[in-house]
Amino acid sequence: MKSLDLNYREDELGILRLAVENTREAFVTIDQDHKILFFNRAAEELFGFGRKEVLGENLDVLLGEQCIKGHKEAVRGFLEGEKKNFIHDEREFIITRKDGKTIPVVFSFSVAQLNGRHYFTAIIRDISELKLCHDRVMKSERLAELGQLVTEIAHEIKNPLVLIGGFTRQLKKVVKDEKSLAKLDVILEEVERLEHLLNELKELYLPREVDFSVFDVNTLLEELYLLAIDDCKNRNIKIVFESDADEALVEGDREKIKQVFLNLIKNGVEAIENGGVLRIESRKHDNYVEILVTDNGPGIPEKHQAKLFSPFFTTKKHGTGLGLSISKRIIDQHPGFSISLDTVKGKGTTFKVTMPLDDSVEQ
Repeated sequence: MKSLDLNYREDELGILRLAVENTREAFVTIDQDHKILFFNRAAEELFGFGRKEVLGENLDVLLGEQCIKGHKEAVRGFLEGEKKNFIHDEREFIITRKDGKTIPVVFSFSVAQLNGRHYFTAIIRDISELKLCHDRVMKSERLAELGQLVTEIAHEIKNPLVLIGGFTRQLKKVVKDEKSLAKLDVILEEVERLEHLLNELKELYLPREVDFSVFDVNTLLEELYLLAIDDCKNRNIKIVFESDADEALVEGDREKIKQVFLNLIKNGVEAIENGGVLRIESRKHDNYVEILVTDNGPGIPEKHQAKLFSPFFTTKKHGTGLGLSISKRIIDQHPGFSISLDTVKGKGTTFKVTMPLDDSVEQ
């Protein structure tokens, strides 16, 4: 009978060990001297250490200085009867993996006593995805609030602008004095600038739904190249369009993608001083196409690069700082699309847009 009980206990322990070994949560068990005694497969994946690297080692090998200090203090307090509440409570931490990557996690602790010694087990769950979802929800809520605010502001400003612009145009028909006409032209320019700003704000914070269709991005780029030739010629800029394929079909909102490339071409033209070259290149790969818009301007200082896609950030004397923000928002609305930049001080900047090729038609 005793043998049967022992066999049952061994089977029970084996099942329990398998369950803990194969769970998605990381299990780490230490003794009261902080020596690591158990380290399951999920813990290996989470921390980036193999169990052979950590078993028998002090907990210091896993936790940063601040975490280990707090943990040791909590264990000491528990053993001395001062702190009992940290057991079973869930707490958030940031851990640092072996490769240096930081990950937000939730810890919960349990304690067992055997032969007068205490053993602590941490059950650790990676909450990176949860944090991302939470951030997306918060961002969506903020954007919804901003969208409502932009709607109200646009409504309040748009009507007076229409009146100002209308009356100014009427005055231009009757005013003969050149100085007065010049001042009226300035008023109209400012009205148009504000109207453009309102339209950009609405596009950024109240974007219309994406109208997906399959189109040839090379044809679109050729249209934009032809549109830009005269402006570039007037600025003494050489514009070049090159494509390594006749056709590159992608699925997206043609008008929105057109706006992206218009913004990039405009930025490139404005970055070039005293003549230069603007290149538009289309490179087709097996399952994607990349579009490069390159200028040979002064480049973008490193301190500004991280802010380039932020609303209202601009390095220009004149400009709203919304063009690249809108472009980034449009690209983000298209699954699989991406936008990036490469810049070298004194040599220029390249914006790269990558788009998956449409797989419904053989290309």
